[in-house]
Amino acid sequence: MAVALYARVSTVKQAEKDLSIPDQLNQMRDWCAANGHAVAMEYVEAGASATDDKRPAFQQMIADATGDSEPYEAVIIHSRSRFFRDMFEFLNYERMLKRAGCKIISITQLTSDDPAGEMAAKIFSLFDEYSSKENGKHTLRAMKENARRGYFNGSRPPFGYRTFDTELIGSKGKIKKRIEIDPAESVTVKHIYDLYLHGNEQGSMGAKDIATYLNNKNIMLRTQKWNRSRVHEILSSPTYKGEYYFNKTDQKTKELKPESEWIRIELEPIISAATYEDARSRRAARARAKVPPRLVNSPTLLTGLLKCGVCGAGLTLATGKGGRYRYYKCNTRIGKGINLCTMPAFPMQKLDDLVLTSLADKVFTADRVQIMLDEMRKLHKASHADQSERLKPLQKEMETLKQSSERLFEAVEKGFLPLDETLQHRSHKLQARRQDVLLEIASLKRQREMPTDILKPQHISAFSTALRSRLLDRSSRFGKDYLKLLVNEITIEGNEAHISGSYDALAYAVAETKKGNPQRVPTFVSNWPPNQARTNCSKWL
Repeated sequence: MAVALYARVSTVKQAEKDLSIPDQLNQMRDWCAANGHAVAMEYVEAGASATDDKRPAFQQMIADATGDSEPYEAVIIHSRSRFFRDMFEFLNYERMLKRAGCKIISITQLTSDDPAGEMAAKIFSLFDEYSSKENGKHTLRAMKENARRGYFNGSRPPFGYRTFDTELIGSKGKIKKRIEIDPAESVTVKHIYDLYLHGNEQGSMGAKDIATYLNNKNIMLRTQKWNRSRVHEILSSPTYKGEYYFNKTDQKTKELKPESEWIRIELEPIISAATYEDARSRRAARARAKVPPRLVNSPTLLTGLLKCGVCGAGLTLATGKGGRYRYYKCNTRIGKGINLCTMPAFPMQKLDDLVLTSLADKVFTADRVQIMLDEMRKLHKASHADQSERLKPLQKEMETLKQSSERLFEAVEKGFLPLDETLQHRSHKLQARRQDVLLEIASLKRQREMPTDILKPQHISAFSTALRSRLLDRSSRFGKDYLKLLVNEITIEGNEAHISGSYDALAYAVAETKKGNPQRVPTFVSNWPPNQARTNCSKWL
């Protein structure tokens, strides 16, 4: 009888060390020779679990056995657990092979073809499934304890980090892994955050832009090229501010586990918590649910900013003569008919030039900026007392949270409390609330410590000069980047345009220029109080 051999081990590490597979194959070959069977094919699965069918060699074997050629009459396995550790899946594939005239034979668990043999085979499979689940439970328990002690479970650490071996305390010769910063990869991580928050000489950058930039510079993701999702993973992972969690997702379903089951491993951060929070705020501000993609990605300068002064709808791009002419047109007139709004269409190029020129010549001049910053000082002075009152309870809560955490750790150190999952959950809740309070305090302090008092006339003059050149340079994206940063809305009413923006954003843009970064678009935390004041520019159309 022609047969096929199937050998499997669960991990790549076992396969690399030649554990089990050579022994399985040798025993199956000897058994076939003793029973007069000819080995037609051999299938080897190095590093694959038997709890599912996501195994290339296994699937190839099934395809060959059930194909038209029928190359063999039986599949030989060392034990039934090598084929499958799930009883129902085992029986499903066993029936599939039987219909194709192929049977499964275990050389260590031989059974007859009568009802008693079928029952014994099912008992073997049921016991294998039970053993697999028990082994998985105990393995996870050991890995969780490993993580609690600060050791790393896994073969590949997050990008930006590397593993190093350390001898386990109290067990001479036993090696465990810890994680440390990879000097080369961490530079790339910092560069990604810098590009996302500040852009480059061409303007702001999204995840896709950054991936293209890195690939063009031959900066690799280890051995692979970057793509949008990989860059987004870097930007959204708290690992890089020093928070790495084990047991966060279910390995099979990939679903997020309850936070109480997460185990935090302290890492040296690659970026600061403030930098991570700035990136998080920027991602939230650019989310599709909050900002239409056309506003973020459209090359059209004023898309998303223009509002109709007649009906309140947005103005969007419309074309004529096969695309030769471009206009800004009221969405009401486009979608519901010209009779519902009297706002005429405006030539795109003309309106773009008028807005940019007026901003450069009338709004963001040194004298005008000085007046707006003076007004901002008055507004902040008026709200200073309120911010101080809001800070007091937050600072008091911060001190309480700190003391609670210290008492917990002291109780564990002295042996009064066990380091169990309940304590882990309590600790995580305290840390999460502490992080929220820190962010609230930081936001209030940033409002109190606005940089207007340190901005001198020469700084404002330098900003106005630099901004003018950026706004009028249509070859780069800086014009649109600064509009998104400084301008909230442009309302068209007849031959007038009313421009509103945030004084806070203006102050931080000037401060960024003071630092010597006029080539970059400053970042602005979008959850500061918006529209604290507006500036109107009229009768310039």
